[in-house]
Amino acid sequence: MKQFLELTQEVQDAVAAGKAVVALESTIISHGMPYPQNVETALEVERVIREGGATPATIAIMDGKLKVGLSAEEIDRLGKEENVAKVSRRDIPFVLAKKVTGATTVATTMIIAEMAGIQIFATGGIGGVHRGAETTMDISADLEELAQTNVAVICAGAKSILDIKLTLEYLETKGVPVVGVRTEEFPSFFTRRSGFGVDYTIQEEKELALALKTKWDLNLKGGAVVANPVPEAYEMDDAVITKAIQDAVKEAAEKGIAGKEVTPFLLAKVKEITGGDSLETNIQLVFSNARVATKLAVELAKLT
Repeated sequence: MKQFLELTQEVQDAVAAGKAVVALESTIISHGMPYPQNVETALEVERVIREGGATPATIAIMDGKLKVGLSAEEIDRLGKEENVAKVSRRDIPFVLAKKVTGATTVATTMIIAEMAGIQIFATGGIGGVHRGAETTMDISADLEELAQTNVAVICAGAKSILDIKLTLEYLETKGVPVVGVRTEEFPSFFTRRSGFGVDYTIQEEKELALALKTKWDLNLKGGAVVANPVPEAYEMDDAVITKAIQDAVKEAAEKGIAGKEVTPFLLAKVKEITGGDSLETNIQLVFSNARVATKLAVELAKLT
């Protein structure tokens, strides 16, 4: 494992001392936002986490290594570089062997975070069951990883381009708890509501830290979805975003876009249709998730 896994000294020291660490994905840098907003957002998220008393660990695959913690220069390189591979579980050995640059999805970030001893991970939104999955069988690997990897994922719900009802049913089948942060309704990324409930609601992060520690102490494998609604000030109009998503989904189908190219295409189209408003919402919900993740990591570190 040592020949592949590379932690920065800052992250290594924090993990060894049992201090709060928050993992961050890199697909949001390479595939989720345009340059330079992607790099600016990534650096600001790290600042938010440090300000809250935790150590940020942005994860990517670079130069034949599973990197846990990136320098500002590496983040900038990831944001500028073209043809960065989008890496899920199946891709890890091939991207490592070829020594190409790879950005980690939710699933891959969870895998590498667990390898490094990190249990809290902040992202934008998780993948899930795609619309029309009853015929395409298009289901994100994120859901399988949540069922087997001991990492809690703080997100603004599932991306609203997905079938949220089926996503929640899939998580229930896999025994993954869905926890709302000061909400009883599962958020849908760009908006605070989806019409579907959560399994549990927590008012304080320390409640969830105790539940997570109990889960993992009992050796109940798998993570948790920690759903934190986008701040009200940045919530998008439901009718506007629903129409944008429907138009984007239709165009993707007409162009034959499938697999791991679907989500980047849909998010880019939604941004285009909404005149860029969705990008600002995306950025703000990531900051909000980072704050919740930091509080949760700090509380978990107190217990462990």
